[in-house]
Amino acid sequence: MIGLISATAAGAAACDRLAAAWPDRTRAYDGPVGDAVRRAFAECEQLVCFLATGAVVRLIAPLLGDKVSDPGVVCVDEGGRFAVSLVGGHGGGANELAREVGELLGAEPVVTTATDAVGVPGLDTLGLPVEGAVAAVSRALLDGEPVALHNESGWPLPPLPVAGQGAYGIRVTDRLVEPSEREVVLRPPTLVVGVGASKGAPVDEVLELIEGALGEAGLSRRSVASLATVDAKAEEPGIVAAAERLGVPLVICSAEELAAVEVPNPSDAPLAAVGTPSVAEAAALIGGGELLVPKRKSTRADGAPAMATCAVVRRPARGRLAVVGLGPGARDLLTPRAKAELRRASVLVGLDQYVDQIRDLLRPGTRILESGLGAEEERARTAVEEARKGQAVALIGSGDAGVYAMASPALAEASDDIDVIGVPGVTAALAAAAILGAPLGHDHVSISLSDLHTPWEVIERRVRAAAEADIVVTFYNPRSRGRDWQLPKALAILAGHRDPGTPVGVVRNASRPDESARLTTLAALDPATVDMMTVVTVGNTATRDIAGRMVTPRGYRWQEGTR
Repeated sequence: MIGLISATAAGAAACDRLAAAWPDRTRAYDGPVGDAVRRAFAECEQLVCFLATGAVVRLIAPLLGDKVSDPGVVCVDEGGRFAVSLVGGHGGGANELAREVGELLGAEPVVTTATDAVGVPGLDTLGLPVEGAVAAVSRALLDGEPVALHNESGWPLPPLPVAGQGAYGIRVTDRLVEPSEREVVLRPPTLVVGVGASKGAPVDEVLELIEGALGEAGLSRRSVASLATVDAKAEEPGIVAAAERLGVPLVICSAEELAAVEVPNPSDAPLAAVGTPSVAEAAALIGGGELLVPKRKSTRADGAPAMATCAVVRRPARGRLAVVGLGPGARDLLTPRAKAELRRASVLVGLDQYVDQIRDLLRPGTRILESGLGAEEERARTAVEEARKGQAVALIGSGDAGVYAMASPALAEASDDIDVIGVPGVTAALAAAAILGAPLGHDHVSISLSDLHTPWEVIERRVRAAAEADIVVTFYNPRSRGRDWQLPKALAILAGHRDPGTPVGVVRNASRPDESARLTTLAALDPATVDMMTVVTVGNTATRDIAGRMVTPRGYRWQEGTR
């Protein structure tokens, strides 16, 4: 929860804007400012104070504990010009919060954390538990001193200015090792613990078993990614509570799935009880990996029979492919999630002109693999190959990467040996629709008129179907120098089912500096004025030109009062 504190009318108005934008994330604190800050500091993960930084420093100084537990604090000045990350830049998320507040209020985010200032990832912001000399190693990275990276797990990381050898080091491992005075240890989530338990098994017995198994095997508890068990034990209190205390998800597998997993230590007891010869080992191994700790049973001080079993598996590190939609071109239509994925990537793959749009958002050291028009399949193969090498890859496309863009060729190449993350973007059709008014208020379809990948016969059949169904149509790739007859043909098909006065919206370079838009009709549209940078939206029989805006009513019954 984000606590909001203000002392003036201007601050209160800005608080209201944040509360309206983030209704489920914020809580406004009223009353005397000092009391409000103290209550919010105790109750919230983050604070946004519409107060002078000096005042906030004096108010929170007695409350500060440490960088791990303190909330992130952002200060916004009276004029709303700056959003200052004051405390908890990394650990409390204040740096990112300052950026988010800045975007909402039109303020300039002020971030003074050294790593953020020069584009080096903070070692405590990589999404992995971190131990050791974070400050010393971060300082070495900033000063250009050689820092060695020992990525034992092969976990995909963002670009780091590291060397083969150095006096300082970063180790990525799930092994239970103590970092040296000049070393940082990052704990990747590579371990899966399979758990079985008798009815009523105490949580302390389950936890003692798990922690003992990890400790004896020399494995870190902080690298446990999940607990796994059979569906018959999905609500067993001891197992559920153990997952909660470890702070990891509980993965549930069916008995049939577990019975199909080959294990070294099957048993008749679980087969009779829950329908599978193995619970702990099978649940840990079901996703593949190396069995580090075979099935072991808990021990009880009173000598009574064990009530829990566990096994530990190390999953191999998987490469990461983020397929990122950049939106229609305007920077403010690039989503925060897309920006985060671009900064996380160690390898960027994309069309050269799209790379140029976001080059400034990449971290120093990001490897860029760019190519020209017509190399979509090659880019998709390259991105998948890099991910299979264990890299964190971002494959970019315009609009939404899943709409006439790079997601489909990439996923056609990818198998289940890499993690794939889809990052949605604002499509050209949506950007154009917002400019035109509300042409997509009812059922609508997008059709590409390019026959480079699809036979014209198929395209024509789809246009006829949309015409006969009275669906609003948005045409992508409507016309180029070598393809000048497809758009007139498509418009003629629609004209056979719609009035000549049907509104048609034409938007070129939506959201870009040279954006242009006009509203015309089906009969008046001149196809020669359209090119590949244009989106053409043809209304249905209900679409109207209302005050110069293209509007399609949400329901046909609404038409009765508009004619």
